[in-house]
Amino acid sequence: MDTTPRLPVNKLIEYFQLEALYEPKDMESVYITTSDINRPGLQMVGFSMHFDNNRIQIMGKVEFTFLEQFSAEEREEKLENYFKLGFKVLVITRGLQVFPEMIELADKYQIALLRSEHMTSHFMSMVIRYLNVQLAPCKTRHGVLCEIYGEGILIMGESGVGKSEAAIELVKRGHRLVADDAVEIKKISDSALIGHAPDIIRHFVEVRGIGIIDVKEIFGMGAIKEEQQIDMVIHLEPWDMNKQYDRLGMIDEYTNIMGINIPSITIPVKLGRNIAVIVEVAAMNNRQKKMGYNAAVELNKRLMSQMEEQLNLQ
Repeated sequence: MDTTPRLPVNKLIEYFQLEALYEPKDMESVYITTSDINRPGLQMVGFSMHFDNNRIQIMGKVEFTFLEQFSAEEREEKLENYFKLGFKVLVITRGLQVFPEMIELADKYQIALLRSEHMTSHFMSMVIRYLNVQLAPCKTRHGVLCEIYGEGILIMGESGVGKSEAAIELVKRGHRLVADDAVEIKKISDSALIGHAPDIIRHFVEVRGIGIIDVKEIFGMGAIKEEQQIDMVIHLEPWDMNKQYDRLGMIDEYTNIMGINIPSITIPVKLGRNIAVIVEVAAMNNRQKKMGYNAAVELNKRLMSQMEEQLNLQ
């Protein structure tokens, strides 16, 4: 089974409100499979080596100005050589009026011909950013994802450890739920992961003893978020009296997800501990570390300074 991420062209049209100048007969089965795009400057002059026909093709004022200098016959020949390369989608930017032969060739080679009112460079950057997210590699992890003080916190742990209950308490404290139980994680770059909930369970949380609740309906729109970058992973586990837990935070730990190391900590759970408050503090502490302040390092500096002073006095 092919698991390559792909995006229907119809979704691209809907998202960017593109005008469809020509739609191929099998439009529903036309998919985009790469976030790379191409402006056909070299192809207009006949150089087609290493041409990737899976890329979205974008033509703007430069390409149209080049084509306008030829006669209708010469222009049609150049466009024919270009269209027969077999790409799937061509977008005309700036709302430019297309040449009549472009419609004919789109029909001949069954290519989706679309038009945007956006400036070429602006449209290109928007499309690349959008496709990087939509076509990113994706994995599903069992856990809860919340946004806490701007930090994306992925809470993981075995079933029944209290992840969902912590999420509800965090929502009550003014933070936002992204996903409960299953988190779909996309790798949008070599250093960033974005998580969101599967469509079917979005905004729902299972609380043992109560059942399924709809966070959006109970707590309002301010209590939910569609997606969030993952900045930290918190592992919840039952308290083990025989295990030594980190009490200073001097050792940096990471959880590797899809090849990216995400800062992580382990929080032991036992009766009387307010897990939501601890998670909240962990999020603030992680944010401080990213801003250059580490409380554990600062305490260590003070201790070392005091020891040096005492040695000097001896």
